[in-house]
Amino acid sequence: MSRGRSTHVLRTRRRRDNALHALCSDPVACPTTMSTNMASATIKLFLKHGDPKRLRTAEISNWSGKAVAAPRTDLDELIARDESGQPAVYILTGNDPETGKPAAYVGEAEVLRDRLRQHRSRDFWVSVVAFVSKDENLTKAHIRFLEGQLLEEAKQTGRFVLENGAASGSRLPEADRHEMDEFLEKIRQLLPVLGSDILTPIASKEVAGEGERLTTAVKGLTASGRRTPTGFVVFKGSRAVPSDRPRAVPWTIEQRTALMADGALELIGEALVFTRDVEFSSPSAAAAVIHGGNTNGLTAWKDSRGRTLKEIESD
Repeated sequence: MSRGRSTHVLRTRRRRDNALHALCSDPVACPTTMSTNMASATIKLFLKHGDPKRLRTAEISNWSGKAVAAPRTDLDELIARDESGQPAVYILTGNDPETGKPAAYVGEAEVLRDRLRQHRSRDFWVSVVAFVSKDENLTKAHIRFLEGQLLEEAKQTGRFVLENGAASGSRLPEADRHEMDEFLEKIRQLLPVLGSDILTPIASKEVAGEGERLTTAVKGLTASGRRTPTGFVVFKGSRAVPSDRPRAVPWTIEQRTALMADGALELIGEALVFTRDVEFSSPSAAAAVIHGGNTNGLTAWKDSRGRTLKEIESD
């Protein structure tokens, strides 16, 4: 990849969000209800060094906000930018050093660079994405509100272990709240573009149509799930065999052990039962955990008509 500046324009089409937040009468205690549809958007992505993993900015047409993202190795360069002198809401991401699980810290700052300097003492994070206002209209109340909403949505999504579990939050006048709801909508659109799925809901069976739901069976036990944009989700209530196969590879054994330790798999009667929706990297990874050993997910998963996933995707 050649060095140098480059600008990319991406178009994201209307898509269905896979989860709805519960309605709540308290706008501080409860997160904003997410829209089931995201509007089409034109996104301008600027790669400062021509490298999509290094310092980059993102903007959406007709939006007053701006995102700036960088790996920790570009922190000094990020701190030197004009955006870092503004109020911002930001997300640090990495892995928990003890468990290896994805970890995140959601915060707000009246002066972004000052807070980022303080976070040098946290060793878990490897990347940061921050959101500021191009017209510098974000107030302390605004960023506290955004921080609270982002934390609650990240908790409900459950993809990351949150390093900070509580936010101060802020009550806003109706007009300001409406404006910040729109700001949040743009943040949801930009985060995946910038490489973060912290707010991307794991697909649930409540929103999966019958044509999308797949099942796999082993020893009288049945599990259901479906493909997602990032892998394959196994639905809550699915059942897996209680014991590993004699020739199960270490990865399968470790994954099943980790899911049991995490409470996602629980031994109930003569089966391991999924206590929540769990996303895997592929249909085969999901099937291996359910079957207790190596399994070809393209043939193990079938729809209501008995067609294998391989047959479905070949049509």
